[in-house]
Amino acid sequence: MSDSDAMTKRRRGGGRAGHATRRGTAAIEQMPWRLPVNHDRPTEPLTPEGVERMHNATMRILEEIGIEFLNPEAVEILRKAGCTVNGENVRMGRDMVMEYVGMAPASFTITPRNPDRTITIGDRHILFGNVSSPPNYYDMEVGTKVSGTREMCRNLLKLTQYFNCIHFAGGYPVEPVDLHASTRHLDVLFDKLTLTDKVMHAYSLGPERVEDVMEMVRIAGGLTHDEFDAKPHMYTNINSTSPLKHDWPMLDGWMRMARRGQGLVVTPFTLAGAMAPVTMAGAVAQSLAEGLCAIVLAQIIKPGVPCVIGTFTSNVDMKSGAPAFGTPEYMRATQMTGQMARYYGLPMRSSGVCAANVPDGQAMWETEHSLWAAIQSGTHMVYHAAGWLEGGLVASPEKFIMDCEVLQQLQRYMEPEIWDTSDDALALDTIAEVGPNGHFFGTQHTQDRYTKAFYQPFLSDWKNFEAWESAGAVWTPERAHMLYKRILDDFEDPPMDAAIREELSDFVERRRSEGGAPTDF
Repeated sequence: MSDSDAMTKRRRGGGRAGHATRRGTAAIEQMPWRLPVNHDRPTEPLTPEGVERMHNATMRILEEIGIEFLNPEAVEILRKAGCTVNGENVRMGRDMVMEYVGMAPASFTITPRNPDRTITIGDRHILFGNVSSPPNYYDMEVGTKVSGTREMCRNLLKLTQYFNCIHFAGGYPVEPVDLHASTRHLDVLFDKLTLTDKVMHAYSLGPERVEDVMEMVRIAGGLTHDEFDAKPHMYTNINSTSPLKHDWPMLDGWMRMARRGQGLVVTPFTLAGAMAPVTMAGAVAQSLAEGLCAIVLAQIIKPGVPCVIGTFTSNVDMKSGAPAFGTPEYMRATQMTGQMARYYGLPMRSSGVCAANVPDGQAMWETEHSLWAAIQSGTHMVYHAAGWLEGGLVASPEKFIMDCEVLQQLQRYMEPEIWDTSDDALALDTIAEVGPNGHFFGTQHTQDRYTKAFYQPFLSDWKNFEAWESAGAVWTPERAHMLYKRILDDFEDPPMDAAIREELSDFVERRRSEGGAPTDF
């Protein structure tokens, strides 16, 4: 055995030793780690004729109008595959689109450094990720909106790891602007890989960032390059530059990730009335075209590479031009996109979003509207499911914890035992035993089940007003803030082999000395 083979074997064994699914600590009692399955029939607003009209409109955009690809390498790949190219404008026929989109799998797995945290994208699973990419931060102790820091980012990563209802670590939960942009990705990925053991994300912002993150994920998993390339261990998400463009850096990262067989999510950001038609049907058709053409590119590069079609179609406030989220139109657009994702045989991503500025009632009803839209649409990946405020400009730990209460309740809603109709569940013998004059508290049927019969909240307060008032009259965000502090106090880093941690640290320092990544493109 060579020295390099011995090193690889040691890294692999150490990287997986001692990993166990964590169920939280004394701060709260939470539901165990699981991959929820959405058993509900999806809500499908479109008639069969409507589906065909939507598909035809999407194909006509690709065939007759085209998409601008602002990356010469991507343009050349598409030209050689048979697309019609005029400068940066690329048009592709529907037969070609359907052939290549049909190569993408309907479901796939992503395996992080802890194999117990492997997730399945597709197969009716619905998985939730943390808030990603806000430049600003708010909590009740700070008391106002401030720029994000590394400490704030680390604390939100601890919440990402702590809560079992969060299944993947999206982008930076808040942008740490106190770190230099050229090396920020190195520091944050080091924090992500050491503070969490869940599936990782890479920003597609030029070659260096994507390559660095892939290498760090490979090191953290104790994998050889061949093992890393053999199946997905991470993913990226790109956004089109609506209307009808894909930019250079995102396409560069998209193609690099495709060549190595990692997970690919494309999510056009189409705001009806601004970056897309004011009608939701037109906005969805444009969004589908912008997403499908990127999937075609990925399949040309590596047939069968896993791809997810995303939706971020909402509307603007026509009085101010500000984005609106969690609206009725957002819900319907998400449902329509889900219907079309099934038509194309693709997994789907949507988001948990709101336009509220603080963790208040508006924040929760808008977020829950978007989460219900995710369930109704058959979404498989829900971005920004916990912690998002002000249309994605602010991350909040109180909102993160409030959202996790909702996510746990939605996961409980999807558990089949709630609608079990077995003889035991129908309980006719117990109904006969109690009759019209008794109660069910003391029956054996109740005694055998009462501890697990119903969802038990960790944040909601079910006391009546007088009891709540006598206990201090603590409002929900205040309770969330206190839980946030308790979780930070109780948090323990997930296990990582010391040699792997050192190798990660050495990689970060080497790349820092080399200058990291450019800050412009």
